Amino acid sequence: MSEAVSDMQKVYRRLDGKNVIAVTSGKGGVGKTWLSVTLAQAFAQKGERVLLFDGDLGLANADIQLGINATADLEQVLSGKLPMNQAIYRDNDLEFEVLAGHLGTQSLCGLEKGQLQLLCDDLYILAQNYDRVVLDLGSGIEKSMTFLAGCSGTVLIICNDEPTSLADAYALIKIISSADNAPRIKIVVNQANTVKEGERTFQTLVKACQNFLNVDLFLGGIIHQDSHVKECLKMQIPLLTAFPGSVVAEDVRKLADGLMRE
Repeated sequence: MSEAVSDMQKVYRRLDGKNVIAVTSGKGGVGKTWLSVTLAQAFAQKGERVLLFDGDLGLANADIQLGINATADLEQVLSGKLPMNQAIYRDNDLEFEVLAGHLGTQSLCGLEKGQLQLLCDDLYILAQNYDRVVLDLGSGIEKSMTFLAGCSGTVLIICNDEPTSLADAYALIKIISSADNAPRIKIVVNQANTVKEGERTFQTLVKACQNFLNVDLFLGGIIHQDSHVKECLKMQIPLLTAFPGSVVAEDVRKLADGLMRE
């Protein structure tokens, strides 16, 4: 492949990735997949055509949270059994479309760079059919996760006030921000008791990144701790359907509004 063709592909990938929002975290258990699902629904309720892409390779569970039974998934795409556009789950009762992952397939986590790039290229072609693609990624700094995050236009890094969550978020920011043509990074503080508490958590991360990485961070939003989240997960119903008037529902709508204005 010539350098000219390679450069053109880089431009193509970046342009086509602008409507792709990756959601990830430094550690598990901070509400990443729940937020991906709820954010996809919030965009859809604002009139956008939305795809939720479960890219949590090996630990996918977005379909479980939604209570859907997808007959096709990402593993079939990666194995060449199905083209990506034929693996999408559509249902009139669901406000957005879903490309399900494959729970428990550890081999997906070991994809080589070339395979990951082909996955990104297919995603960008598919993304042209949508106003917004929410890419639910795994947590941590594993190669496949950071590569896919770097292929998006915006990365939302989810954290809470736990020291381990902040430390792992810092490590993830360090890797993503060091890449050439790095995507925009926004922090979402989840499970905050108050707005002030969420702002303090964000500022703790800001200071560390400014002092040691010379990276400016932007606050995407603060999501309150809310028992309605646990209830909707038990019910396997999207939060904006089950509890549209809850505080946490309004938090996610504000996050979606901010992203749509950019």
